[in-house]
Amino acid sequence: MRVAYGRVPRDSFVVPIVDAHVHLYPPDLNRDPIGWAASHSETHWAILCTRRRKDGRGVQTFPSIDELLHSMDAAGISHAVLQGWYWQWPETCEWQNRFYAECVRAHPDRLSAFATFNPAAGRDATLAEIQRAHDDGLIGLGELSPHSQGYDVGDPIFAEALELAADLRLPVNLHVTDADSGDYPGKVLTPARDFIWLARQFPRTTFILSHWGALLPMHDEEAENLINVFYDTSASPLLYDATIWRRFLEIVPEERVLFGSDYPLNLYPKLDIEPSLLRLVEEAKASGIDSDIFGANARRLLRLPKRA
Repeated sequence: MRVAYGRVPRDSFVVPIVDAHVHLYPPDLNRDPIGWAASHSETHWAILCTRRRKDGRGVQTFPSIDELLHSMDAAGISHAVLQGWYWQWPETCEWQNRFYAECVRAHPDRLSAFATFNPAAGRDATLAEIQRAHDDGLIGLGELSPHSQGYDVGDPIFAEALELAADLRLPVNLHVTDADSGDYPGKVLTPARDFIWLARQFPRTTFILSHWGALLPMHDEEAENLINVFYDTSASPLLYDATIWRRFLEIVPEERVLFGSDYPLNLYPKLDIEPSLLRLVEEAKASGIDSDIFGANARRLLRLPKRA
């Protein structure tokens, strides 16, 4: 059923903001995240998403779709792109994809979604799942992490999936870990050269590297010229200080950067009890970055509806 609230007056925006990296889960997970993870053998997700900081607070919350819409309203975000998770089991991927399709059908003016998959399902099932997600209106694939899901970036089923993504014009969001960032439970290293190899091997496929791509183009000149690679800013305050907005754009053209939060991760645990989308928006605006990063880039790359 469609919720009456959750619409943002368009005249309230100077720049309509698109958050290109948000996570959301079905109610049965939200009710008991730890119990759900145990019963579904999603141990890596549990380590990352249900752990608590030293003060006892969770690293993230588990909001409902209504709470997400309220958070977007409070931050002046007109549209959000739901990213899947890099689940260990194909059945969990399918479960989240069906949920995301329901979310998009209920709020097409506020939400779009990417689909997730795991090649462990086998070739035919994996390709069928991607096709079904596309037919259900999902607009990309991700957030994927071969390194966390247990397959090689050269996996033949993954390769066919990436080719199908190109055929269907589905951008692929990949999780990237900065090896130089602080350690945390569940951290999995993602070798930088793997992403350069993927971009070269699949030139028709559009890739979005999460978390500033672990600053890949700032460390490897070859990455500067990968025209099929884009970057989102998800989890930025947990990884880098506020100067990153300007420093990154000194290397990477602004049209290849998408604003993303990684909601409902608490990005400012020393300042906020609950996750704050508004604080990240304010940090980005204070940096003086080009306004297209807040929305126009995502609308163009993801072919979002004009009403978004």
